[in-house]
Amino acid sequence: MKRGTSSASAPFLRRIAILPEKAQADRFPFNIPAFAAGLDLELRTNVTFFVGENGSGKSTLLEALAHCCGFGPHGGGREHGGRSGEEASELAKALRLSWQPKATEGFFMRAESFLNFASYLDEVSNLRRFGGRSLTKQSHGESFLSLFVNRFDRGIFILDEPEAALSPQRQLSFLKIIHDLDLGGQAQLIVASHSPILLAYPGATLFGLDSGAIREVAYRETEHYKVSKEFLDSPDRFFKHLFAAPEESDSGD
Repeated sequence: MKRGTSSASAPFLRRIAILPEKAQADRFPFNIPAFAAGLDLELRTNVTFFVGENGSGKSTLLEALAHCCGFGPHGGGREHGGRSGEEASELAKALRLSWQPKATEGFFMRAESFLNFASYLDEVSNLRRFGGRSLTKQSHGESFLSLFVNRFDRGIFILDEPEAALSPQRQLSFLKIIHDLDLGGQAQLIVASHSPILLAYPGATLFGLDSGAIREVAYRETEHYKVSKEFLDSPDRFFKHLFAAPEESDSGD
């Protein structure tokens, strides 16, 4: 569902599906509820978000997508894809991606391993593509935005919780980056996020992973939006529940 306008250019990656013959229902990750019923998603917009609770399978799916795109499991572009020597995950082996046309450039960014990747860049890369300044010499949030501004131009960009080091104001700055990439028509972004700020991006498609099967959801239907709004509207109500003293048990004395 669209909540605004987006670029007229269709996304590179059009469909993500699990081949049933390669899925073993009793084994991880196919026993995760989101994947248990199979997977066949059509991507119609240049910006797609996956949203769900911790453990719902978002990162597992993005890592598998990244491998299928030729990116390394710890992050980076195609030029960094072979540095780990790790075998494809079971999910990556089972995925079928439909492209039109296939993107040959892009980047996989995962917040949890970003520092290790930034240190790796210091050893092997010309930092000009990353703004000419070591990402390890900047604050966490600054290094994230430096990566987005200097490295993201055209191709497919797979981002796992990019808001992790960004303040609310910096998240707004990131929304502007997403907007510019989207309007340029040369980039596709697939993002796993908990941020109600990022998830509000106009025109994005949101897929929820909390209902037992991956399904398209409206922004205001997500738990991230509902809980955030309810908390901001009435934090004292949450505090009253969260900080309530446990009831004293009747000892009978």
